[in-house]
Amino acid sequence: MDRCIVLVDAGYLLGAAASLLAGEPSRSRITVDHAALVQGLREQAESDTERPLLRIYWFDGAPDRVPQPEHRRLRVMPRVTVRLGALTRSDGRWAQKGVDAAMHAELTELARNRACSDVVLVTGDGDLLPGMMAAKEHGVAVHLWAVQAADGDYNQSEDLVAEADERRVLDRTWITKAVRAKELGGVCAPPPVPRPEIAAILSAPLPDTGLAAAADRAPEEGEHTGAAPGSENGAPERIPASKGVPTPKDLAALRAPGAHPDRHPASATLRWSSDKGWVDRPGTVTEPPEVSSMPTLAQLTTAEQRWADREEDITTVGGDPYEVGQVFARRWMERLGDQGHFQKLSGMYPRIPHRIDGELLRYAARFGLLAHKDDQIDEHDRYAIRAGFWREIDVRTAAEHASPAD
Repeated sequence: MDRCIVLVDAGYLLGAAASLLAGEPSRSRITVDHAALVQGLREQAESDTERPLLRIYWFDGAPDRVPQPEHRRLRVMPRVTVRLGALTRSDGRWAQKGVDAAMHAELTELARNRACSDVVLVTGDGDLLPGMMAAKEHGVAVHLWAVQAADGDYNQSEDLVAEADERRVLDRTWITKAVRAKELGGVCAPPPVPRPEIAAILSAPLPDTGLAAAADRAPEEGEHTGAAPGSENGAPERIPASKGVPTPKDLAALRAPGAHPDRHPASATLRWSSDKGWVDRPGTVTEPPEVSSMPTLAQLTTAEQRWADREEDITTVGGDPYEVGQVFARRWMERLGDQGHFQKLSGMYPRIPHRIDGELLRYAARFGLLAHKDDQIDEHDRYAIRAGFWREIDVRTAAEHASPAD
């Protein structure tokens, strides 16, 4: 067949790009425009081989082989197939398992079935040498692409280079069309600006109970305890130092033996992690009855809608935390029916009713948004998920109010 296929070892491509642009192979140091990267691979492959593209195979690792948001975005792109191996953690580092074997099997199978005339390999691993030799024996031309190495490094097997029919080095100029380092300086792009919706949630005032608990606590290091100008009878006015959202570790420390009894009561906890501060939850009362009775999305969803939702999740929802919150809120509002719930909900901002909040996070977990060290969603991602939820609520509530006047 007179067509070409591209096999991409994502661990090599993005790890080498991170080394080139950020000085270390950690993919967390770079941001990737996957649509631009796929388009660049396609155009370059068709130019080098002078053959139309059949397909790009994207090989990567994922914890428990669960697709991550980037894999979900990639696999719905035209002419892209994602193959996932396992991603395991050893000695504090993540390592791919099974990716090289999957690439080898795909390469030999494509060559044996004469599915293409040219194969482009984007990899540096010498373990693919037998597969490359087998492909050549079946009459397939093998093009080996490398990522420009950082100074003093060499990031590709010499045996692969010697065996390849053609070779290309993707240089810094080519890479930076779709990949940027996160730090400032040099070729690095500035970090993304935080969404204002997330900042609004972080700066939202505490509930009354949280303020009372904060007022009762003893001064901490960094707090001002002197008399403030204008304070009555010279009484000291305490100005608390800013403090982020407490972590489970913080909670455990406050409950530990010997913890200062005046800092926070032993029963202090976070009602929701979207609360910015401490909430003293008396007894078992957590929410007003009219709020706790709000139906969940699962209760509002028919079997047909559940199927359609899953179809949309698989084919169109990329898995960005903000997007996930929007999709969930859109479905919930469309099926809620009783518009009176929206007024009750708006009075709770930035908190989401406990049952709805839990369902939202469980929905988000489907998209690979778990922090794998403890099977919890990252705190920043939780803020982004909830910010997307509130943004969709605001947009649709505004549309409801505007529709009668139109």
